[in-house]
Amino acid sequence: MLSFSNTEIAFKSKSNAELKKAYWLFKIVNNKTNVIIGKHLLNIALFIRLPIKWLIKPTVFKHFCGGETIDECNKTIEKLSQYHIGTILDYSVEGGSSNKAYDLAVNEITNTILKAKDNPHIPFSVFKVSGIARFDLLSKINSNQKLNSEETNEYQLIRNRINIICKTAHENNVPVFIDAEETWLQDTIDNLATEMMLLYNKNKAIIYNTIQLYRTDRLSYLKQMLEFSENHNIFLGFKLVRGAYMEKERERSLKMNYPSPIQLSKKDTDSDFNEALTFCINNINKISFCAGTHNEESSMLLADLIETSNISRSNKNIYFAQLLGMSDHLTYNLANSGYNVAKYVPYGPIKSVLPYLIRRAEENTSVAGQSSRELNLIKLEKKRRKDIN
Repeated sequence: MLSFSNTEIAFKSKSNAELKKAYWLFKIVNNKTNVIIGKHLLNIALFIRLPIKWLIKPTVFKHFCGGETIDECNKTIEKLSQYHIGTILDYSVEGGSSNKAYDLAVNEITNTILKAKDNPHIPFSVFKVSGIARFDLLSKINSNQKLNSEETNEYQLIRNRINIICKTAHENNVPVFIDAEETWLQDTIDNLATEMMLLYNKNKAIIYNTIQLYRTDRLSYLKQMLEFSENHNIFLGFKLVRGAYMEKERERSLKMNYPSPIQLSKKDTDSDFNEALTFCINNINKISFCAGTHNEESSMLLADLIETSNISRSNKNIYFAQLLGMSDHLTYNLANSGYNVAKYVPYGPIKSVLPYLIRRAEENTSVAGQSSRELNLIKLEKKRRKDIN
């Protein structure tokens, strides 16, 4: 029977030394003051060009990232595959601002697709539209402002980049996630994702859009898209998540005096997320989906829905996913019970991935109980190992 409290399964891939290192890492990030001070010290070290790679790479980087290059991720891919866990290679370099940088990012993303083509342990690829496009232009399009001729040409370049990625995914039969972003970009991203679905989801779901259920309007969007797919005879692909920009969204809505797009409570978010899981299961003949969640209740609900709907646990239209270095009690226990599970494995040059690592640390302190839960589970496993020795 599936249980998320089995720490022997959750941490069976970790040696005693690795478990100890994880314990101290979560002990540090469990303290909000440590995270704030650490963030400022890192930014100062980067600004004055201190050589900090020797400190970051064997500690926080190793815990949350696969490597600096695709090839450096091979050990992580292989290790996860031993426990029937897939890898989603996530090129986590942010902040490019030139066509050259965007084109390099497209090349890197297509390389992850080609890597997945030849490796059954890499079920998906992923990219972020703002990683290959200018943020301000996406925002301008989102607000329906008129573009000048230069901006129109720039937007065509963005569409071309996205099409290169999605066409490569289609030709190599590798599904690709398009990540969700802030509300003031998301309509533009939705339109681009739908455009790609119309091109490449005719026989199965290759293009997956991401739905953030902490938004009040996304459950209805999911339901509208099913109707759209039936009218256009395509399959749908979605990654379901709670959301990643809550504080930023609320601050902006207050500052600009418009209704917050974010649910009033976590309970409302959880309710919509769980209803979205049920909706996708009920329409599994038309919707392929990945539940990107660290929530135990939602994970157990989806496992139960799979069972009660008489769907095979190995049905490739349903995946669970968690981030590397987090919620191993979900990932490993689900995989051990035969469900499809994958880890998001970020990679990239350490300096470029630092913003991602800082967000992970901040997330662990801001999500109620996240790092405390990780710590408690590690403590239980350390005690279990000590007791049997």
